[in-house]
Amino acid sequence: MSVRTPFYRNTYHRDDLIQRRKKIAASIPDGDVALFVGAPATGAFDVFRQYNDFYYLTGTEVPHSYLLISGDTAECTLFLEPLDDRMERSEGPMLSLEDATAIFELTGIEHVKPRNALRDACAHANAVWLPNENQELSQACQDTIRHALHSKENDPYDVSVTRQEMVIWELGLSDRAKHSLTAELNSMRLIKDATEVRWMQTAGELTAQAVNLAMKSTKPGMFEYQLGAIADAVFLAGGATRGGYRPIIATGENIWNAHYFRNNTVLRDGELVIMDYAPDLQYYTSDIGRMWPVNGSYSAVQRELYGFIVEYHKLLLDTIAPGLTPEEVHEQTREKALPLIDDWSWSRDVYQQAAIRVTEFTGHCSHTVGMAVHDNGKYFGKPMEPGLVFALDPQMWVPEENLYIRVEDTIVITEDGFLNVTADAVLELDDVERLMTQAPVFNELMPALSNSSEGS
Repeated sequence: MSVRTPFYRNTYHRDDLIQRRKKIAASIPDGDVALFVGAPATGAFDVFRQYNDFYYLTGTEVPHSYLLISGDTAECTLFLEPLDDRMERSEGPMLSLEDATAIFELTGIEHVKPRNALRDACAHANAVWLPNENQELSQACQDTIRHALHSKENDPYDVSVTRQEMVIWELGLSDRAKHSLTAELNSMRLIKDATEVRWMQTAGELTAQAVNLAMKSTKPGMFEYQLGAIADAVFLAGGATRGGYRPIIATGENIWNAHYFRNNTVLRDGELVIMDYAPDLQYYTSDIGRMWPVNGSYSAVQRELYGFIVEYHKLLLDTIAPGLTPEEVHEQTREKALPLIDDWSWSRDVYQQAAIRVTEFTGHCSHTVGMAVHDNGKYFGKPMEPGLVFALDPQMWVPEENLYIRVEDTIVITEDGFLNVTADAVLELDDVERLMTQAPVFNELMPALSNSSEGS
């Protein structure tokens, strides 16, 4: 008879999970508890994805689960449903109430109790501390959630509440609930540990491989979404569950819309295409931006504009260092770039003016990246420290011609410099053109990722 082995990704080291939960416990007073509400089942034939914060603290993926952390002792309790034999015969073993010993060995969580014990466990607390009630699910980040909330607020017929708000109401905790763990979690998630960095390196490698294969596969007459399908094949073959966010694959005038997503336009000879798409690998993603010619050869104007942004990107890479603030990186790069602009061959004054505006823009060191593509935590205004991960995203706008040009990589600050985890994506224009002369081969869908099993 086979041994029952409930599904567990083993993304994190057990000790790392314990230390994270201890930080949460240390941030609340004795006599209080921290409550984390897990994600619900969606009711679809999909792959369940846990809320990011819940997964970050437990590494577990069980719908309708709850985590309680004691401020007194830092001991933790996971509330789960009993083993469901019928479900397991259909879908395979899942962590349940009967797996307390395995859960402790895997995660360090000391107690496992039935969900109906949650009310009594909370009843004795002086206060119940909570994270942001708008939790991140698949392909979501706080930016996308805020946009959804804006739409909801403008809909007079949408009176739905969040899952967390519903749970607090049902438990009768509204008068003792404190939404004050968000800042602590943002601070923790801002700086990645060694295991997280390794997953992000793997995600970055997959991202670069997908972009390179898409470049090789590009031909006039294809649809934007077909390049996305190629990327999905690379991601899934490399161990990812799905895309980390909806693919931005835009050609022609679609490029002007920075977060274009419909991907239903035909690629035409003479136009550029941009790809911005990365995998969801062990709950971590990456971020990328590359632009290449549909016909395999950059035109003179495309070389002029995209070539400049690539050179500016390289100046940023030459400047980034631990201990510098993002503002200092921008200012030092601006000083390096002004002579480059003077020496560059500009075919139109509006292009040169656009290049000058590039040096004045202070958002090239862009958003953080991690479990969400726009991850939690702010890093401007202070020195960059090891473990910080962010998107380096220099951008140029030429509004007179509705032209938007950019290139993007994912950067991890280290003790003595940085890692560019998407550096394998071809960058130099001549290299892009050479790569596009090569025929894609099936073996490129099966990358050899030696660290794909790390985290145990």
